[in-house]
Amino acid sequence: MQANGNTSDTREVIVAVQKNGDGDITAFKTSTGRQLDYQAALQEVQAGQIAGVNAFKGRDGEMYIRGDADGDPSNNLDQLPLF
Repeated sequence: MQANGNTSDTREVIVAVQKNGDGDITAFKTSTGRQLDYQAALQEVQAGQIAGVNAFKGRDGEMYIRGDADGDPSNNLDQLPLF
């Protein structure tokens, strides 16, 4: 990161999601158009290959993907368009 706050982050970001009948996110679409199922996306998030999201362990012990906390609810994963 440069001192003025600009970064040269060229990682993909998640731009759309797919949900099941219960409203749970099951797949992601990236800024380059790639479609990733949940497990593939989780592996890439954990490897630091996708920007704006992080992995966390839920109460059930499973790993989940969530958007980075930035105070802007409009870019939460649940608010992204469907594909």
